[in-house]
Amino acid sequence: MKRVLIANRGEIAVRIIRACRDSGRTAIAVYADDDADALHVRLADEAYALQGARPRESYLDVTKILAAAKESNADAVHPGYGFLSESADFARAVTDAGLTWIGPAPEVIEKLGDKVAARKIAQSVDAPLVQGTPDPVSDANEAVDFAREHGLPIAIKAAHGGGGRGIRIAWDLDEVAELYDSAVREATEAFGRGECFVEQYLQNPRHVEVQILGDAHGNVVAVGTRDCSLQRRNQKLVEEAPAPFLTDKQRAELHSSAERICAEAGYQGAATVEFLLSTDGTLSFLEVNTRLQVEHPVTEETTGLDLVLEQFRIAEGEPLTHEVRTAGERAHGHAFEFRINAEDPGRGYLPTPGEISVFDAPSGGGIRVDSGYTAGQVLPGHFDSMLAKLIVWGPDRQRALARARRALDEFQIDGVSTVLPFHREVLQQPDFTGEDAFAVHTRWIENDLDVDFEPAQAPEPAAATSLTRTWLEIDGRRVQVGVPGMLLSGLASAGGSSSSVEKDSGGTVDEGSVTAPITGTLVSWKVDDGATVSRGEVVAVMEAMKMETNVVAESDGALSLTASAGDHYAAGTALGQIS
Repeated sequence: MKRVLIANRGEIAVRIIRACRDSGRTAIAVYADDDADALHVRLADEAYALQGARPRESYLDVTKILAAAKESNADAVHPGYGFLSESADFARAVTDAGLTWIGPAPEVIEKLGDKVAARKIAQSVDAPLVQGTPDPVSDANEAVDFAREHGLPIAIKAAHGGGGRGIRIAWDLDEVAELYDSAVREATEAFGRGECFVEQYLQNPRHVEVQILGDAHGNVVAVGTRDCSLQRRNQKLVEEAPAPFLTDKQRAELHSSAERICAEAGYQGAATVEFLLSTDGTLSFLEVNTRLQVEHPVTEETTGLDLVLEQFRIAEGEPLTHEVRTAGERAHGHAFEFRINAEDPGRGYLPTPGEISVFDAPSGGGIRVDSGYTAGQVLPGHFDSMLAKLIVWGPDRQRALARARRALDEFQIDGVSTVLPFHREVLQQPDFTGEDAFAVHTRWIENDLDVDFEPAQAPEPAAATSLTRTWLEIDGRRVQVGVPGMLLSGLASAGGSSSSVEKDSGGTVDEGSVTAPITGTLVSWKVDDGATVSRGEVVAVMEAMKMETNVVAESDGALSLTASAGDHYAAGTALGQIS
């Protein structure tokens, strides 16, 4: 395994590239049009265009990725996390092409990546589990029926994929149908499949998980726990290892259940087994992520393992080392990870794609920054909002917290809004720091964090980064080229033209306009053209950086639609007019 193609982007692609360099392997990147000058492309030994802008045209296109693997003479594929990382079909296509798949076998992904099948495995090994539908539900009515039978709240969850995508929590019966449709829509966009199942949801639970490594020789080992309870919209914002404030009995049950589930599935590679822990001590299996987790660095910092290098070794058929098998016993200190997302806490965490003008990361003992961007680069709106991860280690939790406060104060990012103000505030909250009691849970941010964040200055529109593809004739041979949009914009300006390579359409913004709250795609209209709407009513849904945002009417009246579902619009663009 000498030439590794990384079927991903952003900070995880950079992370894997560095592991390739550390182990003497060639790192091969692929990129969408907006990522032509991305950090992972700059750092890779080789990079190949996928010739598409959106995820479905690029990082989710199996045919294009395999073509890049063939053209580059890759002998292995690492999927990272997200995108195709939990696709059994992709894993099978990789192995069928004669390449080494750095992950579990396709059959195991089907067993565990399908959350319904994973529940059945958990039941078979007596792992703790709440009530749920035995199979995906066929429509919203079945989700409503489950809620009536078992009570609220319920979790509507995508049967495939991970990363918190395609999950909705219903607290009221009237919202179940709408949330089911939203979960199906998001799952289809993120994973290409929209099947969802339903299960009971524990009120105010913690989210705790176990890092697993398994090899081809039947060894399955839990190397540590993590707590990922600080979430918004089921997206983790802060993670830590080991999971704090657990009893020895709870920690032992977590390790044992996770190992039994993965052993029953014949797991090989890195996996994370996730659980919910209620305030009364009830544990319930949640799901298995059949890939590397975003939060894997906190486990690395507390165990001394390099989980990506362990993935390489396992993929090559090597047994787990003594260092891995004893990692849980040797764990030391405490680590936090803070996801630095381009979202504005002062505007309801709206995503803010744009150009990063300043990226000044902290440093010093116990500080690690994993980033997919640097100053001067553009954060596209087609992908998720994570810029970087700040990882902080300390000899114990309190000293790690102190070090984290210093690092967050040093971290400066300008040009786009970020969640840095949120992170700084969280470290002042007794519910999280745990002086009296550790009181955070998966809905703590929405329900209990009573802080008014100051809205950040809206980012300036970024220069066009997409490629315009054309052809040139060189020595009589026709050659396709991709020309950066900013270059063509400059040429157009020099020629006296004010047109841009790519611009969002929309009407004039005036009184009564319904405007786009974010730069993104108009997913759907919730009302018909000419419909009478009321102030505050949700009239449309937009999506950017894998997050859906409601568009609301600012006044009463009849709404005329001027924008089309499926098109891309800049923040502030008029989508309709109320008269």
